Amino acid sequence: MSARLGEVFERCRAEGRAALVGYLTAGDPNPEQSRALLLALASRCDVLEIGMPFSDPMADGPVIEAASVRALAAGTHIADVFEHCRAVRQANPDLGIVLMGYANIPYAMGFDLFASRAAEAGVDGVLIVDIPPEEGGICDASFRQHGLDRILLLSPTSTDERIRLACDAGSGFIYYVSLTGITGADMGDITGIRNKVAHIQSMAGGMPVCVGFGIKTPEQASQVAAFADGVVVGSHFVSQVAANSDAAAALAALSASADAMQAATARETAV
Repeated sequence: MSARLGEVFERCRAEGRAALVGYLTAGDPNPEQSRALLLALASRCDVLEIGMPFSDPMADGPVIEAASVRALAAGTHIADVFEHCRAVRQANPDLGIVLMGYANIPYAMGFDLFASRAAEAGVDGVLIVDIPPEEGGICDASFRQHGLDRILLLSPTSTDERIRLACDAGSGFIYYVSLTGITGADMGDITGIRNKVAHIQSMAGGMPVCVGFGIKTPEQASQVAAFADGVVVGSHFVSQVAANSDAAAALAALSASADAMQAATARETAV
């Protein structure tokens, strides 16, 4: 695990809460407004996932897919994404920053150059949805060389063999997908999620396990914070941007939503 991500989770544990992992798509609704939104969310989260806009997502639901469409239509390029990361890092030296996206972007750019640019911009880890651990040979060495964690996904259908593989091949944290579906769908049964996360934690050797997909309310975040190392909120935050065409209103709605989610991560208030 990168030193910074490790410190984030240690700090959250010491404070008796789960880490809040917030997601926004870079460049949504346009590069200039996106910078302000990312900075606002970064100041209220422990880890910021910055989405690299892509035209053909596989795991993302309609809310995040629409954010990518808006970002691309506004002319967002990967160079803009790196500049957003750099600005967020300069303003938040202790924040965890993770780039999230699909393999086409780093593959077309070249994994070595992509990893180098990401590290220079202050990124700590990368989550490439469509590169499973079995295919990590195309990118793992590049990410390790530049000190980037490769965050891997597990799901309700993951077998023990696959859990072991992800825990051995990944670093930073495990991203547990709480449902068999796309981002923004309804969260699964909380008891089932709790049991699966406990099982993964027992095999993860201390690597944090964060839960995402379907967390839309502070109440759900509080439930997950009671047992997970981190709570991932994506579509809910993106929807605050989509629902407000006025830049000031979008910023205010996102900030209020993030404040509520952050408050819900305290384990003393979890139910």
